[in-house]
Amino acid sequence: MVRAAQRTRRSRVAAVGALVVVYAGLTGCPGDPDRDAAPPPGAAGGAACPEAFAEAKAAVAAAEVTTVPWTGPTTGPRAPTGKTVVYIAQIMTNPGVAGAARGAVEAAHAVGWNLELIDGQGSPSGIQSAFTHALALNPDGIIVGGFDPGIAALQLAEADARGIPVVGWHAVGSPGPSQNPKLFTNITTKVEDVARISAQWIILHSGGTAGVVVFTDASIPFARRKSELITAALQACPAVRVLSTEDIPIPEGSTRTPRHISALVERFGDSWTHSVAINDLYFADAASALRKAGKRGAGPPYNIGAGDGDPVAFERIRGRQYEAATVPEPLLQQGWQIIDELNRAIARRPSSNFVPPVHLTTTANVGGATYWEPDNGYRNRYMTIWGR
Repeated sequence: MVRAAQRTRRSRVAAVGALVVVYAGLTGCPGDPDRDAAPPPGAAGGAACPEAFAEAKAAVAAAEVTTVPWTGPTTGPRAPTGKTVVYIAQIMTNPGVAGAARGAVEAAHAVGWNLELIDGQGSPSGIQSAFTHALALNPDGIIVGGFDPGIAALQLAEADARGIPVVGWHAVGSPGPSQNPKLFTNITTKVEDVARISAQWIILHSGGTAGVVVFTDASIPFARRKSELITAALQACPAVRVLSTEDIPIPEGSTRTPRHISALVERFGDSWTHSVAINDLYFADAASALRKAGKRGAGPPYNIGAGDGDPVAFERIRGRQYEAATVPEPLLQQGWQIIDELNRAIARRPSSNFVPPVHLTTTANVGGATYWEPDNGYRNRYMTIWGR
């Protein structure tokens, strides 16, 4: 059974149903008469960087494949019932954080655990308060959802001292166990792979000639590193120029992104051909400003989200509305992995060290999907491991 308490002065999230609201209510995607416009021709065959262009073409084709085998764990400890775990969210309006939470809620229910959601409201004080409240519940495990654990270093140290395992989702820059900060494991795709395929999509889509704006949140180490890796990967093609890197904290995106967009249009004009953001959420906030500036939903700047692949991003891609591609995390699958990793920690077994392969969703393969759901039977795989 899942327990999702009403919001209190400690910023608790109201009911599991709030996850659906987060996904459904983030942004709309109005129609565009130019939605079927073709992508830009770019330089002929990537003449500006033929080797990088050829590598990008092969990598993008491989990442667009939608049928992938299961490469996760096949064995592990049986799961006891009645455990209580707490998911501390950086902020529940972050679609990736909400998507992983939704998967964890689903998996906890399936295994017979209680899961409580607490929203850190996107601020250090809110996250610290949420972590303190999580500890007061004396849970069997804690989940750090999308924030730097260093923000709550004292609370993290207390969890370690009390023997409460902590699993991160996008908490540090690399997947797997972490000693500093102390995490049983961190769940994410490899940031290097996400950054590389994002840059390669831009190289391929532009034909090797592009003016790129990068959107990031430097307050999150994981996000900052991702944007730095994207910038480095774009250098494989000298004719691809990074025009600007815009540092906009995710919790402030709805207010700051439109202002930044307007300034960028005025500053760069038509030389701004592509954008890449560490999170699709930036393009939800950018759409109105781009529309106001006279930019077509299916035209430049062509936008790619280097995570997380939420349902509204899929809708924008399908409708060709100010987003052309995303590198989605398998959010629901990662939620199930969170519960599996906590079960391993509770059983004093090592992490599975599972890292999902990188995937690319574009207008060519989005179909009717609402998020990236690998067709690999992960739910049944985990249920078998847990003895259900």
